[in-house]
Amino acid sequence: MFFTNRRGAEGAERKRVWGWVRFGFVWLVCLTIAGCSFNSSSSAGDRTLTIAVEGTYPPFEFLSPSGELQGFDVDLMNAIGKEAGFKITYQNLPFAGMIPALQARTIDAAVAAMTITEERAKTVSFSRPYFKSGLAIATRANNRDITSFDSLKNKRIAVQIGTTGAEKAAAVPGAEVRSFDDAPTAIRELINGNVDALLHDQPVILYALTSGDVQGVKVVGNLLTEEYFGFPTPKNSPNLAPIDRGLTRLLENGVYAQTYQKWFGAEPLPLPDRLPFQNQSASGVSALFTTISTIATALPLLLRGALVTLQLTALSVILGLVGGSLLGIVRLSKILPVRWAARAYIDFFRGTPLLVQIFMIYFGIPAIAQELGLGFSFNRWTAAVIALSLNSAAYIAEIVRAGIQSIELGQSEAAESLGLSSTQTMRYIIFPQAFRRMLPPLGNEFISMLKDTSLVAVIGFEELFRNGQLIVAGNYRSFEIYAAVAVIYLCLTLLSSQAFSRLENWFNPVSRNLKKT
Repeated sequence: MFFTNRRGAEGAERKRVWGWVRFGFVWLVCLTIAGCSFNSSSSAGDRTLTIAVEGTYPPFEFLSPSGELQGFDVDLMNAIGKEAGFKITYQNLPFAGMIPALQARTIDAAVAAMTITEERAKTVSFSRPYFKSGLAIATRANNRDITSFDSLKNKRIAVQIGTTGAEKAAAVPGAEVRSFDDAPTAIRELINGNVDALLHDQPVILYALTSGDVQGVKVVGNLLTEEYFGFPTPKNSPNLAPIDRGLTRLLENGVYAQTYQKWFGAEPLPLPDRLPFQNQSASGVSALFTTISTIATALPLLLRGALVTLQLTALSVILGLVGGSLLGIVRLSKILPVRWAARAYIDFFRGTPLLVQIFMIYFGIPAIAQELGLGFSFNRWTAAVIALSLNSAAYIAEIVRAGIQSIELGQSEAAESLGLSSTQTMRYIIFPQAFRRMLPPLGNEFISMLKDTSLVAVIGFEELFRNGQLIVAGNYRSFEIYAAVAVIYLCLTLLSSQAFSRLENWFNPVSRNLKKT
């Protein structure tokens, strides 16, 4: 009778719990439906557009010393929002990622001084032109060889990825084009003397020179192109019409001219209502055929990048293993200052982001050398290997230390009783056994480094991920290309994992004996 009552009580309790769960679920669904209904019925004046912006492009969009977003494009879009009756939320996004984000409709528009091109117009819908610009060539002040576009032949050129400057530089015979994620980084590459010229929008270069932040650089030759900037939106976006209406009103009521005068100190140039190719649509080729064709075309370049990634990983891990082994042994030293120095190195490289370390080594050290009057700079391969090796050594040092300490103390004492020195004990007794135990974490470090090599893309190093970025910057097919990049990384990591598993079995005496028997 007691068990019957208890089972009945438990059943009633379960019913009550499930009742509350069902009630909560129904309430959540009702709130969701109500929220959707509210959003869909909101007025145009309450509409908020999410607009992408890259805050590293003065004078069009950049951060003030107090951290506020400012610039010609920002002021213009804010004024358009007031005229058209919508609110704006800015979202920071790299320039190369804006068109993919617009294709995915995760943003409503972009403020990026983006040139209206025929290829881009097939992918996104642009507003009417709001700025007339052109490409200019910048060199170091002491450069006498480069005076025009033709003189860029066989030279090293810095560009921003995904820009018309990158497209123009690709047409220079024999040129070595180095692409960077933003304009300041490309300009810094020129200042450090790692390239011969910079190909970029003239207003950006001139603003950098007149602001006093950039010295030792000059603009040479005439404008290479005539370009018009527009605000990109997703294809057939309903937000394009209000943006165009607001921009037209600003052009008519004089606000546009005032904003232009504020940032450029001159009268605005005449602008057309529309460019001839702005209204064209993408071709009607099937999506599946386009996807297969895109991946097949990109595969050779991606595989070349994968080979560079493997080379970079292998060399960095080998150098890191040498340095990490020495550091790991030093960490066990009885000399206190030496042990502290090794610990400081490990804490620094493990406690700071690898991305920051790459910037410090490639941009920071040459910049300091330039200020000291030393003509010193790194090439990209050397800087990438040094940064990755120093970072890997810090992690491997802890793996080596833990592996050595995992060997029983009695073995060291036995070796000492046999007359072996501390060096011989480490070489013949301790380290071989510790190495077998270190193989699994070393395999993990190799795989992590294989993926971390993608970070050297920020210095324009063309490994697997960077090659994927360059392809996307040209064809705007982000999903297909990055999916292919992910699959190649997956194949590399799986192969590496299998290789280290076989290496573990080969070093394991028990496994070798079983194979012999």
